[in-house]
Amino acid sequence: MASPAYKLFEQAMTSRKQILCTYDGHPRELCPVILGHTNGQEVALVYQFAGRSKSKLPPHGQWKCLSLSKASNIKLRDGPWYAGSSHTTPQHCVQAVDLDVNPVSPYTPKRRL
Repeated sequence: MASPAYKLFEQAMTSRKQILCTYDGHPRELCPVILGHTNGQEVALVYQFAGRSKSKLPPHGQWKCLSLSKASNIKLRDGPWYAGSSHTTPQHCVQAVDLDVNPVSPYTPKRRL
């Protein structure tokens, strides 16, 4: 059974909406790109384009791996979809990929968007 956070991230991906949330006590603005599980935990690979984090966020944004159990105050909003300028390194955030916004995903997601 998927958590409410998982369902909101899934909804954001299927409708290409941005997410506003609090994660580790910091407000974040992000676009989820890959959703699934790692070691039984719900996780997402996201592109954070605004907000704050433990370390300084680069002006162009940054890839982040989020444990959805740490995300709160999740809200969806309309806005541009951000996924970075390039992503050439294989991701290791999500072991069992459920959804991937990339239509030619190399990760064999369980479901296609």
